[in-house]
Amino acid sequence: MIKTAILHKVLESGIVAIVRTESADKAKRLVGAINAGGIKTIEVTMSVPGALRVIEDLAGFCRNEGVTLGVGSILDPETARAAILVGAEYVVTPALNSEVIRLCNRYQIPVMPGAMSVKEIVEAMEAGADIVKVFPAEILGPQFIKAVMGPLPQAPLMPTGGVRVDNVAEWLTAGAVALGVGGSLTAGAQTGDYETVTRVARQFAAKIKEARQGA
Repeated sequence: MIKTAILHKVLESGIVAIVRTESADKAKRLVGAINAGGIKTIEVTMSVPGALRVIEDLAGFCRNEGVTLGVGSILDPETARAAILVGAEYVVTPALNSEVIRLCNRYQIPVMPGAMSVKEIVEAMEAGADIVKVFPAEILGPQFIKAVMGPLPQAPLMPTGGVRVDNVAEWLTAGAVALGVGGSLTAGAQTGDYETVTRVARQFAAKIKEARQGA
């Protein structure tokens, strides 16, 4: 899939569901549960044991299901390239790393580096970031997004951390183009309750649609 098509899917979805688990089996079950809830943009983090094998195993399933599968918690270009080779369609990092951005642009893979200041956001955009992951967003809050959009209305920001079903509208109204969602979506998996994960995924999808229609 070409880069613009992948970015379109991320922006259309409005949410990147983050899968971070202690086992490969749980990661695979989580992806299935999130997909069943209607979220089609999923990120498997490199903190998952055997993450590259998990991504490779999931790539075919995701293609068949129309799920856009990315990799997260990338710290260096070598790991980014390895993930791309096994099927990751976009790359997310917790911090700004210009070499990772350069690598992704070389292979025309969407890249979403982390940033937590105006300076880092500008540097990320100048380096070629497609979306800037505002992290940790639970510390910065929706008001940070709103404040940044004043001088930087062109900034494509995706807050990650602290995003919940009950504050989806706050983030989107502040100017976020998409939301990175982890624990508040996947918490049910900790007790094996994947039905709850699916239910919460539906709630997130509905809240995003509602917030956008009200904008």
